[in-house]
Amino acid sequence: MTVEPGPTSEAASLDRAALVERFATFPDRLAEAARAAEGRPVPAGEWSPAEVVRHLMAVEGEVWLSRLATLVAGGDPHWSWVEPGPLPGFDGASLDDVLGLFGRLRASTVDFLGMFDDAAWARTGVHATLGRLDVAGLLRLAVDHDEEHLAGLRPAD
Repeated sequence: MTVEPGPTSEAASLDRAALVERFATFPDRLAEAARAAEGRPVPAGEWSPAEVVRHLMAVEGEVWLSRLATLVAGGDPHWSWVEPGPLPGFDGASLDDVLGLFGRLRASTVDFLGMFDDAAWARTGVHATLGRLDVAGLLRLAVDHDEEHLAGLRPAD
C-alpha cells in the first residue's frame, strides 16, 4: 500500500494546537475504523487492519519520531522518501494488541512534541521529494498519511 506525498486534506489549514490535537487523537479514530474493518475480506495486494496498524507503528518510529529528533538535534537534516511496510515481529499479535501499542507510540511522539519551544517548531529539514519542512509541515504530512490509511479501512461506498 503506497501513500503519495503531499498535503491532501484540511491539515494544511490547521494551526499548531489543532494540528497536534488531530495528530494526538488519531489512535482512537484508527481503533474504531480498524475494529469495524476486521473480518471484512481483504482485497489481494492490500493490508489487513492489523497490518495497516503495524505499518503506522513503523512509520511512527522510522519517519515521524526520527525526523522530529533530527530537527531537535539541530543542523540541516535531509530526509529521503520512506514508506515502511508493516512493523515486523508482530505477525501473531491481535488487532487490539497492535492498536494499544500504536496508541502508546503516538502518545510518546505527542509527549516529545510537548517539549518543543517556538524555536524548535521553527527548525527545518529538507525532504528529498517535498522540499523544506518545519515541524508543522511534518505533522501535516503525518495527519494526511493517517487520514489516507483511515479512509482505506472504511468500506467502499
